[in-house]
Amino acid sequence: MALPGRDIPVVSSLDALDELVRWRPGMYLRQGVAPGSSADPRIDDVTGIRLPGVPVARIDPEPWWPGPAIDWIARRVIMNATSSDQPDRRPWLLYGHFVGYGPHHEPLVTDIEPVAWIDHDVVDQARQHFTARYPSAGREHGHGDDLGRPSAEARVYPPSRRVTAT
Repeated sequence: MALPGRDIPVVSSLDALDELVRWRPGMYLRQGVAPGSSADPRIDDVTGIRLPGVPVARIDPEPWWPGPAIDWIARRVIMNATSSDQPDRRPWLLYGHFVGYGPHHEPLVTDIEPVAWIDHDVVDQARQHFTARYPSAGREHGHGDDLGRPSAEARVYPPSRRVTAT
């Protein structure tokens, strides 16, 4: 399978993704249309403002992470990629030049170099791997999404406190 106008490989397993991320650090993960498509991923969907780069997610484990890299990678895939029936919206890996942060504090990059598609099966493998390693994560335990974050309906926010200068 190839991106429009670009021939790049497909990562077909979570183990292969883990190996690729460890051997080629500094990649980003993106869920969306491929480079060269007519859709413009640089437009903020809330404000309509053009962003200075394409929103992405880091996939490398952070230096402080004490667990296996595959656990971090699986979690990043679950958080930032979805299984989709839309063939033009898929998870893929890329390198890019960091230019700032977007409105949700996601890195924005330019000068994109596609590395690989991530097969939709990898998203399912990541979910299975992560919930097997961390059983308290997941909807089956009533916590909201697959990572144990509460759903929007279940979130309880503390009452706001007005801060006044003295």
